[in-house]
Amino acid sequence: MSTPAIQWIDNHCHLDGYDDVGALLAESHAAGVQELICVGVDVATSTFCLELASRHDHVWGTAGVHPHDAAGGIEGLEELIKGSVGDLPRPVAVGECGLDHHYDHSPSEDQREVFARQIGLANHYGLPLVIHTREAWDETFEILDTEGIPPRTVFHCFTGGPEEATACLDRGAMLSISGIVTFRSAEDVQEAVAAVPLDRLMVETDAPFLAPVPNRGKTNRPAWVGLVGEAVAAIKQIPVDEVASVTVENSRAFYGLGESGT
Repeated sequence: MSTPAIQWIDNHCHLDGYDDVGALLAESHAAGVQELICVGVDVATSTFCLELASRHDHVWGTAGVHPHDAAGGIEGLEELIKGSVGDLPRPVAVGECGLDHHYDHSPSEDQREVFARQIGLANHYGLPLVIHTREAWDETFEILDTEGIPPRTVFHCFTGGPEEATACLDRGAMLSISGIVTFRSAEDVQEAVAAVPLDRLMVETDAPFLAPVPNRGKTNRPAWVGLVGEAVAAIKQIPVDEVASVTVENSRAFYGLGESGT
């Protein structure tokens, strides 16, 4: 099988809900997705991600507790982050974590406490932080400013506009762009992508959610991350292969892929 000319990294996907993860990984590799970051949303899914990473040298795992699950606390999370659970590898980041006031599946105070504690873990262990924020920009920035934003921080599935993007960049953070950028209604996100330097962007699928056009409404797949990259290229009016090479470089540097111990 020939190697696709353009290579990508899907820097944020959830693989625990698929029936045949092996086939999904093979499909993504054939589509030019050379590496994937499998993201945990609680201790169980974080463990799944790290187990998957232990079996596939092009898959990496994170460990975190999503704001939806904040009411359950973070017991067991630090052990995963320290790499002290069996033969599991250490995660490449803490998260995803943050605030979500669109649904408020967990009480606001629980979300704030669990988010703050995970910022602390990222800072203590020198790991990147993966942030989920929805309808909570000001509060998210407030907590980050109070706790101390880790040197490597990404706002995953960025849904803000130029103003929010500037606030993220001012704090040294990266933005990760999802399939939302392909939606006609996502003018704010598109304007932000146009304004943000390419060296501050990464691309993701957030699979199985948010499939990009022309697959909107379907179960998303890591193999479709290139469609996100193509949309970024069109907005910035630059070649697709430039978006691919720079976002791959950004992702590898951000997560420390290939460094000793990862």
